[in-house]
Amino acid sequence: MARGGLGLARVAVVVRAGAAPLWWAGVFAAGVGVLVPGLTGRRIGVMAGAALFIVAAAVVSYRRRRRYTALARGAARAGKHDVLQDRAVTVRNWRHGHRWWLLLAWLVALGANFAVPVAGGLLLAGTGVGLRLKAAWLGRRERDGDALLWVRVDWLDARGGRPAGKAVKAYRGTGIAAGDAAPGGARRRTAALV
Repeated sequence: MARGGLGLARVAVVVRAGAAPLWWAGVFAAGVGVLVPGLTGRRIGVMAGAALFIVAAAVVSYRRRRRYTALARGAARAGKHDVLQDRAVTVRNWRHGHRWWLLLAWLVALGANFAVPVAGGLLLAGTGVGLRLKAAWLGRRERDGDALLWVRVDWLDARGGRPAGKAVKAYRGTGIAAGDAAPGGARRRTAALV
């Protein structure tokens, strides 16, 4: 990085990075659970799983919103020497850093099928949905404020996560067109070349 520039990662991309792996691991574990009768039976497992899905999605979606709001409110403008990290790099860093946790969570959800079928998988899937909802909420804030939110890469934890953790002192802001991710962390849709 030239002349004191900072490496910046999109906040919404970091939040959204775990949504797809958690969703698909949960759906797969729940699908396996449908095939296993378990100790409680499928009916109870599905009902417990549905409740866990809703609770997990709500808790993950609303967790630490005040912290995100406070950091966004105090966002400073990114400097011209700051380096904006690509969406793919941010996602890859998060997934690489959390791969063992994702595998462990998936194995626990699979093992839980022998006790309460489907429930562990739906809990994982609900966590993924909660992350997607939080990223969408961040995207709405970015559109309303007409500024994308970025966090210093060196303030993220060693696994590339926790964009609102204790180490994060403030966010940086850029124009809405900066970077290769749309508000909310999704891939930016580009017009076809003519």
